[in-house]
Amino acid sequence: MTHETCEVRLVASPSNWIEGAAVQQLEKTATLPGMRLAVGLPDLHPGKGSPIGATFFAEGCLYPALVGNDIGCGIGLWQTGLSARNRKLETWADRLRDLDRPWDGGIPQLLAARGIAPGPQDHTLGTIGGGNHFAELQQLENLVHPAACAELGLQAGALYLCVHSGSRGLGEAILREHVDRHGFGGLPEGTPEAAAYLARHDQARHWASANREVIAARILECLRTEGTRLLDLSHNWVERVDLAGTSGWLHRKGAAPSTQGPVIIPGSRGAFTYLVRPLHPSATSGYSLAHGAGRKWSRSDSRGRLEKRFTAKDLTRTELGSQVICEDKELLYEEAPQAYKNINVVIQDLVDAGLAEVLAILRPVITYKVRR
Repeated sequence: MTHETCEVRLVASPSNWIEGAAVQQLEKTATLPGMRLAVGLPDLHPGKGSPIGATFFAEGCLYPALVGNDIGCGIGLWQTGLSARNRKLETWADRLRDLDRPWDGGIPQLLAARGIAPGPQDHTLGTIGGGNHFAELQQLENLVHPAACAELGLQAGALYLCVHSGSRGLGEAILREHVDRHGFGGLPEGTPEAAAYLARHDQARHWASANREVIAARILECLRTEGTRLLDLSHNWVERVDLAGTSGWLHRKGAAPSTQGPVIIPGSRGAFTYLVRPLHPSATSGYSLAHGAGRKWSRSDSRGRLEKRFTAKDLTRTELGSQVICEDKELLYEEAPQAYKNINVVIQDLVDAGLAEVLAILRPVITYKVRR
């Protein structure tokens, strides 16, 4: 469909339940000045004003509110030195402690080495944060394309660490400052205001990547092993691109890039994670793929729906046999697997649309959220 000069697309099959409010947000966002393309991906769900699981292309201006408050949020994947055959679930889970405390490994030096300016949020570097952020130990369930996985460095007998986190309070501070000064409107390209935002945006992206790196290092140290990073991709950011001969700004809000190699797409903490290879990146999908399963219920609804059916202890084990470390009862219910859509449907929609092929499937072993 087309809204004046903006094309709106939804990449989802009839078997994929997409909430009407999310589609309405997609269409409303398409009416913003300069907007030329709005794409809802299979994990589309409502957000605060604009939907999550979407990508937007605007000509002549950029919209910080579409990037959101977690600039640079993304997912990294590490191969660990642990063996899937010698699983020590209880021992490993017990070792995962003190990860919510400030990291004392030399934050100023690490940031300086990456060209990142110091800031008041730096004490949170190396911590996962709340919401849907997590770190998860995983094992390979199925090597669908062994040769492609071997090129990436995946080995069947190893365990893997998936880290989902972002820029913590830094991204929030950047968005809040923008909204206080400019509201939720766009910034015309080429203006000092746009340049200032982009400079801080890029710093937050680097900070978020460093954050995932430190989280992984802390977890690997707890587990008394080493690891090798295989990939790290952001799904909340804006970049300048040429789309169908038009130069403009591509905003990804919960959308993984299909232009940077293999993509890791997790489901809920009780579902499989998929490693996929993008196929034929194009404007059809806004050069993007889904970034996860997408919420089925809002956080406020999840506890009410689940509290009478499950105790908190019930939710520390999943149907796949994995263990969940989450000592925040409210978060345990808010992020329960039942609150998310079926990741298998999301992935199948990407495959059927010719946007990706599955390389491997990973099973959760231990999911870490928070300890008190």
